[in-house]
Amino acid sequence: MAIDPAGGDLKTMLAEDPDGPVVMLNLLRFAPGGRALYEEYARRLQETFLPRYGAEVLYAGTGGTALVAEAGQSWDAVVLVRYPSRRHFSRMVADPEYRTVTELRTRALVEAVLQPTSEWGTTV
Repeated sequence: MAIDPAGGDLKTMLAEDPDGPVVMLNLLRFAPGGRALYEEYARRLQETFLPRYGAEVLYAGTGGTALVAEAGQSWDAVVLVRYPSRRHFSRMVADPEYRTVTELRTRALVEAVLQPTSEWGTTV
């Protein structure tokens, strides 16, 4: 199962809109004992890396029972993080110091979705 973004995926994401704001949707499925590891990763992310790259957590919460989903599509947690741009996100994940912290995220998860989203510009 995929957990960390691959280089080719980052290039594709940057090509879509490198300079517009982006909210990253994180859907997380924890390994046994992974919640504590992820909480440590999140603490370090919020203390150092999000401020460094102008990002902020908009929402973080525990997943409940999925009301509309196929079997296996429920998630343990959902996190929304706003970055000034996809370029800012890309710079963060390339930061050598960040790479020392990301191993916590990798060990914490058995599966993840990390999807960039852009505002529609109109109210639904």
